Amino acid sequence: NPHPNRDFVIHFDCPEFTCLCPLTGQPDFARFELEYIPDQKCVESKSLKLYLWSYRDEGAFHEAITNQILDDLVAACEPRWFKVTGHFYVRGGLTPTITVEHGTRSSATPA
Repeated sequence: NPHPNRDFVIHFDCPEFTCLCPLTGQPDFARFELEYIPDQKCVESKSLKLYLWSYRDEGAFHEAITNQILDDLVAACEPRWFKVTGHFYVRGGLTPTITVEHGTRSSATPA
């Protein structure tokens, strides 16, 4: 982080996430939004892309994957605040959105 003394938000939009339904083995598609306030470390974009692509052949429920992504990224970069939102595409007539957060967002940071 080039400015660890300042709170600022980093936002990644990941529109091409894929994983597998653990019950049917069919592909699930999602768009993930990742927002965080870094402390000493930032997430490197290529590493993030490769990490998210690693789920391509993994079977897991939407809630489990979204929580696992948050847990892994918090462990990797130890941010002040992190929010992960998974916008899963329509499956059975429904479009689930899962949002998980770590920490508290500073009121001084832009929304």
